Amino acid sequence: MSERYLSIPEVAERLGTTERFPRRLIEERRIEFKRFGRHVRIAESVLNTYIDSCTVTPIQRPSRRRAA
Repeated sequence: MSERYLSIPEVAERLGTTERFPRRLIEERRIEFKRFGRHVRIAESVLNTYIDSCTVTPIQRPSRRRAA
C-alpha cells in the first residue's frame, strides 16, 4: 500500500482551515512534510497523527449533587 501525499489546499480542507494554517505548521516545523522540488506535500498518515495528537479528552468530574 503506497502512501498518499496531500497538497496544502487538501490539508487545509481536511482541517477545515485556510491554507495559511498548514503553511504556518510547515514553516514552524510543527508537522513533518516532504518537498518534491518546489512542491510541498504532507503524508496522509502524518496528518492523521497530527490530528490525533491535538485531540483533547474531556475531564471526568464527579457530579455535585446537593442534598435536598
